[in-house]
Amino acid sequence: MFHVEIRQFPHVARTFNLSAAELGARVLVPWSQGQLVLLGERHWEPVRAKLTVLEGRELRSDEMGLGRGWSNVSRDAENVTERVLAAVRSQVGGAAAGTAGAAEAFKEVVLAQCATDRLAIHQVLWLTNSRHPEWRVSERLALAERAVWELLHEGRLKMLRRVSGDGGPTYAVADREQWQPALLAWATWSESAEPRWFLVAPSD
Repeated sequence: MFHVEIRQFPHVARTFNLSAAELGARVLVPWSQGQLVLLGERHWEPVRAKLTVLEGRELRSDEMGLGRGWSNVSRDAENVTERVLAAVRSQVGGAAAGTAGAAEAFKEVVLAQCATDRLAIHQVLWLTNSRHPEWRVSERLALAERAVWELLHEGRLKMLRRVSGDGGPTYAVADREQWQPALLAWATWSESAEPRWFLVAPSD
């Protein structure tokens, strides 16, 4: 069985007794592709957090209470983090390369749309729908989210928040801490009547 810890000071999340399939689907595949990983009701960024994977015996429920699970499993388990990550990366390497190429090309499309005016974030998903209608909906959403996330972190776009007022709406630059909650909210990708979040090219 596999046991996982993700740590980013001061936060820690752990889960126990995962099968190889569960470990790959829930943690290793998204982690190896630089995507957010949901663990312990929190999303973790691979570039900021530390992942540890142990392989050992199955823990009983009474061994996991009162926060004792990790200390119990650490006694005789093997740290296989690098080995399992390397295996997953080799398996998905070809697919990841294709996805990365599509993401880079799509980022240029988004930049072109934002060059002259602000773009509502849900419209980025519309762009993926028009460019990749044969893709699964989940794949199109993943591409849109990845493109926006990377462009924001690269400083090539800014996120704006729509603020309603008596004199009409205004647009404030969103704080970095607001990026992740906004992009993880389904409303951001589906609100078309009065969108709250926008993208715009940085002013010189």
